[in-house]
Amino acid sequence: MRVPLTRQASAAGLVAVAALVLGAAPASAAPGDASAHGARLDLALSGRGAVSAGPFAAATADGPTSTTSASVDVPGVLKTGAVDASASRDDKTGAVGSRASTADVRLDLLSTVVGGLSADLVEAECAATQKGLTGRAGFVGLDLERLGEAGVGVGVDPAPNTALDVDLRGVDVARVVVNEQLRNADGSLTVNAVHVTLLGDAPGSVGAGDLVLSSATCGPAGLPIPMASGAGRWLGLGLLALFGVPVGASALRRRHDLAAG
Repeated sequence: MRVPLTRQASAAGLVAVAALVLGAAPASAAPGDASAHGARLDLALSGRGAVSAGPFAAATADGPTSTTSASVDVPGVLKTGAVDASASRDDKTGAVGSRASTADVRLDLLSTVVGGLSADLVEAECAATQKGLTGRAGFVGLDLERLGEAGVGVGVDPAPNTALDVDLRGVDVARVVVNEQLRNADGSLTVNAVHVTLLGDAPGSVGAGDLVLSSATCGPAGLPIPMASGAGRWLGLGLLALFGVPVGASALRRRHDLAAG
């Protein structure tokens, strides 16, 4: 009976030592989450019905961490070139990050009303560290002129949550938000490079629903698992001596007794 009891003591001692050496992070603390995708459509178009597609090139920090789609082609609504998305997590620091890019964008969704939107590249990215969350949207060759007066004053580096109201004969039929940055209830940050919302209850509306180009969501950052320091480290070493030395000595005595027998 002495051997099983000794094994139990050894196991308990190692668990206690491991808990101290790894640190005092609570068991529920987990690394943060991150995700990204290139395009997503959820629309109900007048005279056409439901048009839902995507998310294209979806990636998460849990995997797949990197995804690519050759193109997106929804006739009369959206046509793009390559779509890329990636997400990552650093378990040592708890930091997370994600990024999505959509190339050769041609958005014809509003062309029947006022015009369209085009860009050589539409990007969104975010990052979360122990210091907080940051996000940005980037554009190359962004052209909003086809949206008419709604596009006036929007440059290649628009401020967060720049909103453009698209109207038909004085009635708003859609809203376009570029560099949309949303603080979510769970503490995470979502960056949508372009978010188009159709206002379905407007007279002459083309429909209802949402279309998002290049979306990245991060955080908040997870907690790292540091090594214990100071008193905790010495206490851990003390427990190791308390459990480890007697167990080792008992094993040596048993080996000696067997050899002598």
